[in-house]
Amino acid sequence: MIVTRKSYGMSRGSWGCLLVLTLLLAAPAAADVTFTKDIAPILQKHCEHCHRPNAIAPMSLITYEEVRPYARAIKARTQLRNKPGVMPPWMLEKNVGIQGFKNDPSLSEQQLTAIAEWADTGAPHGDPADMPAPLTWKGPDEWTIGEPDLIVRSKPFSMGASAPDWWGSFETVPTGLTEDRYIAAYELHEVTNARTQPVEVTGGAPPSAGLSIIHHGTVTALGPNGIPEPGGCCPIHEVGRNADVFDAEAGKLIRAGSSLGFLSIHMHANGRNTTGHLEIGLKFHPRGYTPRYRNTGVTVATNHDLIDIPGGATDLKIDGTAVLQENIKLTVYEPHMHAAGVRFCLEAIYGTTTETLNCSGYDHSWVLAYAYKDDVAPLLPKGTILRIVGYYDNTPANRNIPDSRNWMGGGHRSIDNMNVLLGQGLSLTDEEFAVAVEERNKQLGIKGRQVVIGCPTCGGYQEEALE
Repeated sequence: MIVTRKSYGMSRGSWGCLLVLTLLLAAPAAADVTFTKDIAPILQKHCEHCHRPNAIAPMSLITYEEVRPYARAIKARTQLRNKPGVMPPWMLEKNVGIQGFKNDPSLSEQQLTAIAEWADTGAPHGDPADMPAPLTWKGPDEWTIGEPDLIVRSKPFSMGASAPDWWGSFETVPTGLTEDRYIAAYELHEVTNARTQPVEVTGGAPPSAGLSIIHHGTVTALGPNGIPEPGGCCPIHEVGRNADVFDAEAGKLIRAGSSLGFLSIHMHANGRNTTGHLEIGLKFHPRGYTPRYRNTGVTVATNHDLIDIPGGATDLKIDGTAVLQENIKLTVYEPHMHAAGVRFCLEAIYGTTTETLNCSGYDHSWVLAYAYKDDVAPLLPKGTILRIVGYYDNTPANRNIPDSRNWMGGGHRSIDNMNVLLGQGLSLTDEEFAVAVEERNKQLGIKGRQVVIGCPTCGGYQEEALE
């Protein structure tokens, strides 16, 4: 049956009014979310550290006039969540595994919704009275660990705009320390003149490239005798890597009269004639501090010869395994892949139990270390099998790939590939491990056969093993 307006007893004018009313009720209020009230606080907390004048980001996002042209781009990048390219750079999948991490800069779903609504409703400015007070920044190279107690600077280095990759070591630099100290936090800055240099390579690096020439660099504490200290001082630095705050009960020792060695450096051209130096910032524990535990590296790696990525391959999985030879409290989850890598997962296998500790997206422009909160850091007994699974995309959809037609194998260059967990942890004796598990049981109120991700001997499983 065909129904006409007349059959409802409504005039053309009445139908028009009804239509307008319906559209008004369905549309979101244009000024519900504004820059001054809702967006500026988000940017201050999560973005300004990098997006401010003379900092690492390509644009400042402080004032409305600076932010407004990028409203749609901000929505698009934040909506990526755990995918490569997301902003702020933090790619942990929030629906898989352990979720308690220190210094998590990621946005909540409420914040993501606010940004999307703001961009979709014309990015309104709002009442200037709602604008939060501006933050004060000390300079473009602000330290996220706070002002370091010691800053050690490397000798200058340089790289031509189109020079071949360089491998080697930098000159050792004295720390100037006159007493033994324990390191609580470590951060490395690559300071270059790249921002002021024009792009030299046509058809090569895009204009936004060129802020870094260090692919990776090791920083090793050398004792007064020139021999590397146990523990090695500092995790390996890579482009985009965040700072390290070590476990409060396991500081790293650096001795009086020591030096910092840069024993393995890989530099690559970035399309600009670049010179610079490294600055290593160290925060110390108070004098008289004594560590309770020993730091240790937790590495799982796929043999280079087993990495085989054909041209055009997508959603390709490569795994690797290692068996823990000692009890470990895993404090840092750090995936390491190269340009083709887009996702990484870490599993723990103990007895008949297999669980995914974490999965995350991967972007080789941001090699991130994720530090667990103390109350959820995995407690893994010796004999646990750690399994890593890397996912690779060698197609034009992956913007980090120079030419997706090329085959890729294992290697140290960005155009080669790796599949590695560069984890950190605490080495625990059997007695220390038993105490840590009992503390976790009490802390979480675990009873019976409750399952706790990252603690396979917690709860009923531990009780059964003791019977």
